[in-house]
Order: sequence, then C-alpha cells, then structure tokens
Amino acid sequence: MKILFSNFKPILVAVITMFVVQCASIAQQKESKNKQQANHKYQSAVSLTKGIERLLTNAERRIISSAEAMPADKFYFTPESLNIDGSNFKGVRTYAGQIMHLATDNYLIWSTLTGDPLPDGINDVNGPEHISTKAAIIRYLKDSFALGHKAISKLTNQNAMEMLPFRYSKLPKLDLAFYALNHASEHYGQMVIYLRACGIVPPATIAENQ
Repeated sequence: MKILFSNFKPILVAVITMFVVQCASIAQQKESKNKQQANHKYQSAVSLTKGIERLLTNAERRIISSAEAMPADKFYFTPESLNIDGSNFKGVRTYAGQIMHLATDNYLIWSTLTGDPLPDGINDVNGPEHISTKAAIIRYLKDSFALGHKAISKLTNQNAMEMLPFRYSKLPKLDLAFYALNHASEHYGQMVIYLRACGIVPPATIAENQ
C-alpha cells in the first residue's frame, strides 16, 4: 500500500495544485467582474447629464429669481440713468434687454442640441420685439431654460464630443452646453449690478448667505 500511495502521490499533488489554481482564477475573475460593475455604477452616478443639469438648475434659480425681483416699472432701467461720475454705461442694454438677450442665446444654443424650432420673432440675439412686458419676458426666459433641460437630457458620456454646426463653425455638444452655461452666468453678473444699482439685493445672494 505504501508503494502504491507513493506512486500516486505526485498525481495527487498535481490535482490539488490544479484545483487551488482554478479556485484562485475563479475568485480573481469574480473580483474583476465586481470591480467592473462597481465602476459602471460609479460612471452612471457621475454622468455628464447629472453634472451639467445641476449647473443649469443653479444658474436658472439665480437668474429667474433676479428677473422676478426687479419691479416692473424699473424693467427698462440702465445704470446710465444714474449719471455716476467716471462711469461709462452709454448704450448698454436695459435690464429687460439683458434678460431677453440671455434667453435668446439660450434658445439659439440649446435648440442646436435638441433640433427644436426657434420661437417666432427671433431675428437676432436680442429676441422678439413683441415680447416687452415683465410677465412676458419672464415667461420667455423660463421657457428658454426648459429647452436647456431638454437638451441636457439628451447629452451622454458617449455623444458629448459629437460635432454640430453652430455659427459658421462646428462645436462638440459638450462645448455648446458649457457655452450656454457660461453665457448665462456672465449675464447674471450684469443683472446683479443692475439690481444693486436699484437698491435690490439679489434673492440668490440672500438665500446663499443664510
């Protein structure tokens, strides 16, 4: 029996070794699969759509609250009327003009991503002339942001770098999205100046400092 066992001992060791190697390989494959699944979940959680949607929502909240804060009788105010010594506000847009331009560029940029037709009356970056009251201007502004949310919902990690024609050139979809966000933020800064010149603290400033 001892001789028989001695003859089979190398085979038994080889079988045990192979079993251990196979178990280790299976465990490694399972760990790799788990990592891939975890990475996929992480990528989904930090998708472009969610990140840009958050930025747009913040810009929208600040801009719309500021538009609503300006009294209707000052909607066509410009700092030029204050005659501040050393200042130069000659020819700047009115408060209403700031909002109309911001909203119109929203339409021009976001519609490039969605394929939606532009509202009637957009002939330049200043927007339709027939929209003139505070209520109508704010409605126009809100609708332009709604189009932005629609555009962002179509943006993915996979199509972000697809090129689209825009103003005599071509830009990636991601570039267009950030252009719209940056442009809106620039005009929000100007709206803040106009509000403070009228003695009004922007609502978003109050909320963010509480």
